[in-house]
Amino acid sequence: MLIWLVYRVVFTKPRGLDRILDAIAFDRVDGMVVPNGDEGVIQIDHLLLTSQGLLIVHVKDAPGTVFGGDKLKDWTVMAADRRYTFANPQPALYDRIAAVRQIVRDVPVEGRILFLDGAEFAKGVPELVKTPDELLQEFGDADKAAAKRKVEAFKPHWEQLAKHAVH
Repeated sequence: MLIWLVYRVVFTKPRGLDRILDAIAFDRVDGMVVPNGDEGVIQIDHLLLTSQGLLIVHVKDAPGTVFGGDKLKDWTVMAADRRYTFANPQPALYDRIAAVRQIVRDVPVEGRILFLDGAEFAKGVPELVKTPDELLQEFGDADKAAAKRKVEAFKPHWEQLAKHAVH
């Protein structure tokens, strides 16, 4: 009985990131690779079909104080035990948005960088950055029935995007 309970909690109940993305998405593809328009390809961490169109979510797990800004080339994280930098993720997100827009021209395409719990921005939050709660507030739907009707209009474009995915 205990083994079944552990299995159910660990493997069947959506947790954390999956719970947030599943609450927003009517359909979802993780790790999709699409043409980038320059004879190359680009990988998308999470592509969600929402009532507002398509949403690209790039996830950063950077617990600590984050020093980042829209125009900064590199962002710095200061955690209790270390300090590190990484490239500003927004330009790469813009590239992903552009690649998807080339395929589904008539559908709204948005992108957000999702910082998981534990990240705090010291000097303001950059434009495309959201916490899980903010992402849910921005893209979640209180009226799922009405949202589902909106999503139906995007379905053909969603299927078209799947055909362009690189396998």
